[in-house]
Amino acid sequence: MDLEHLRQRLRSFAGDRDWDQFHSPKNLAMALAAEAGELLELFQWLTEEESRALPDHADQIAHATEELADVLIYLIRLADKLDIDLEQAALDKIAANAEKYPVEKARGRATKYRDL
Repeated sequence: MDLEHLRQRLRSFAGDRDWDQFHSPKNLAMALAAEAGELLELFQWLTEEESRALPDHADQIAHATEELADVLIYLIRLADKLDIDLEQAALDKIAANAEKYPVEKARGRATKYRDL
């Protein structure tokens, strides 16, 4: 996936519709949270096992696909408005997490880094 290509496509899409006026960081963050909530709703009453079996249910996967796309779209638009390089931010966060959660301490554990 090319995040820069998606950023440009979304920028053009919003510009063509004169939606940039509505795409403030605040509004985009709120839309992102709302879409993440809609994704969460798909899993709300499922057991762990049922959530892992979701790929076996085409209708639920279609819905999850749409919600994930919405989350990604708003995330990219928000990063664009804040002039954040998402790819670099993700790489930096992975590196920071590698330091917080060294393999020898964190492997197989769901423990917060400060409690390792």
